Amino acid sequence: MKPRVRNAALSSYVEVSQSLGIDPLSLMKHVGLDPVGLAVQDRWISGVAVVQLLELSAAASHHEDFGLLLAERRRFSNLGRISLVIREEPDVRSVLELLIRHEYMYNEMLRSRLSEAHGLATLKLCLDLGEATAAGQAAELAVGAFHQVLRNFLGTRWQPVAVCFTHGAPADTRTHRRIFGPVVEFDREFNGIVFYASDLDAPNLMSDPLLRTYARQYFESIAISRDTTELDRVRELIEVLLPTGRCSIEQVAGSLGVDRRTVHRHLSASGETFSSLLNATRTQLAEQLVANPRRSLTEISRLLGFSASSAFSRWFSERFGCSPREWRLRRTRQQPFTEG
Repeated sequence: MKPRVRNAALSSYVEVSQSLGIDPLSLMKHVGLDPVGLAVQDRWISGVAVVQLLELSAAASHHEDFGLLLAERRRFSNLGRISLVIREEPDVRSVLELLIRHEYMYNEMLRSRLSEAHGLATLKLCLDLGEATAAGQAAELAVGAFHQVLRNFLGTRWQPVAVCFTHGAPADTRTHRRIFGPVVEFDREFNGIVFYASDLDAPNLMSDPLLRTYARQYFESIAISRDTTELDRVRELIEVLLPTGRCSIEQVAGSLGVDRRTVHRHLSASGETFSSLLNATRTQLAEQLVANPRRSLTEISRLLGFSASSAFSRWFSERFGCSPREWRLRRTRQQPFTEG
């Protein structure tokens, strides 16, 4: 399947588009992206569609700095769960190595590499789209986002030795020079950032050594394998889409950048259907959620994608042989019961 990125890649897209006088919703629909689902940061969407959207937005707004304007608004949280870990890493080197090693957790298109030579460190970034597509805006967004990460750790006055792009210079480079300084270069052989190798050993002043072990343990518990199967990808999307009330095979297919028949084919090869996987995922989540007395059954119903609590209760009774309230009571009393 085609590479995906998290919805967080388009964080602030609507705001930036509107500030430049273009209609973000119509442009998203044009490339097959769902504007309603944009608020779910952890939802995966087609990487190629995002790249196309950025190019269209830059053209429509007449702003060749569109990708950079998005990058400028980047925050740690846009990286997802990995952001909780990098905040506790001891130095910049550890931060970058973690982001590079686990880049597939937030962007399946990204291919990044860090090298050192002659006192300089070079962070090279490329986008593997699987097809020939103009991607200058996406490249600037990726480089700008990493630049923001480095400034967060090295200070707002930090400046790299060079910021490089493979594409030609835009007609107006003011935004590029405002963000990167006078060191931005175009028509280079790679996209990326060159800086002094000594910066890699700069300590992370935000880090709490007492929290570092806990952060690493947490990350190891949620880190996904680079060898994630198609079945795993569909299951992950179901978990993300259920609380939105829009969990359908069409939505899953759109997030994967394929049609519904392709999803059916992959699931069939694993002996599954979309309905069976949806029910299995719901069942697993229901056990976890209903067992937590701090969550109301109404809230759980919503998190599992039911439009009404009554529909959730009927489904639960069919799966477990009793109502969710009775199941919770039995669990609290630690009395065994038989699932239906």
